[in-house]
Amino acid sequence: MVKKFSRNIKARIIKGKKNINKNLKNFFDWVKGAELVELKECDTQRDPVRPELDNEFRTSYGRKIYGVKYKNEIHAVMCFAFTNQIPKTVYELDLFSRDAFLQSATRDQNVGKIAIAYTVWSNKKGGGKLIVKEVFKMIKKSNHLNRLVTLSPLTEMARNFHLKNGADEIQVNDETQNFEYKIIK
Repeated sequence: MVKKFSRNIKARIIKGKKNINKNLKNFFDWVKGAELVELKECDTQRDPVRPELDNEFRTSYGRKIYGVKYKNEIHAVMCFAFTNQIPKTVYELDLFSRDAFLQSATRDQNVGKIAIAYTVWSNKKGGGKLIVKEVFKMIKKSNHLNRLVTLSPLTEMARNFHLKNGADEIQVNDETQNFEYKIIK
């Protein structure tokens, strides 16, 4: 009876190790094969942070939507506004990105110096961290962007996410909080 019991335990341990190895391989395969793409629109109802902002808001006045794509499927989304100042509210985000957009029209077509990430979500484990990393690389390569700042909700989850991913908290506002990812070029 004891031998049969110990064989069952060994078999379950071996099966568990195989499942863990398979899951790790699948995770790293999707992370390695994913690419950052600009999107014309996103499903705003899936946005847990700012579902009230429609696609027109997200894509006008120099604002953009980026996604992490793997096997023709979007697994994470991040929306940006390009500004020259750090907003404390969505209203300021709108005003500042319009202003930066209009300023760029009379200059060099480069909208804003600061990329403001105002929402991010993931449909797959690791997607949020991956999109932050990919966007960070894109901004680092940019000629005109010199800062990556968030306009995050006042939640502990948002705070923990950004601090865990290497951002510094730069201010806490009445309705939002701002974190900055340091860009060293």
